[in-house]
Amino acid sequence: MTRWLKRAALAALLALSPLAQADDATYQALGGKDGIRNIVRTFIPLLQADERIKSFFADTDTAQLAQRLGEQFCALSGGPCTYKGKDMATIHDGLNITNAHFNALTEDLQIAMERNGVPSRIQNQLVAKLAPLQRSIVTK
Repeated sequence: MTRWLKRAALAALLALSPLAQADDATYQALGGKDGIRNIVRTFIPLLQADERIKSFFADTDTAQLAQRLGEQFCALSGGPCTYKGKDMATIHDGLNITNAHFNALTEDLQIAMERNGVPSRIQNQLVAKLAPLQRSIVTK
């Protein structure tokens, strides 16, 4: 068997393995790119209306925010996307974000997912994948 054929066979086996299927299970359960796009479209107005955190989004380019959130949710959920934005520490530097702010955003995300019919179990999976970002975002 040639080296190329061995690699192709290994790639096919990995793609069909339960591990690979589990990697994008959250992405698939969110509805793929279209589902994530809908969640983000619901999420951004919630952020802008939330008295606890709306000041952080007052001068935000919402099209850019939607693009980056979509990339981030897609990549973290196991989808075929790459996050192309800045790292979380750089983006949030100097904003004095507290745990209460972070939690408010998380609540808004869960509301957006709920409004888009995402089951609680899947909501929790995405939130769990976003949780480690808290260390880079919360500075106060």
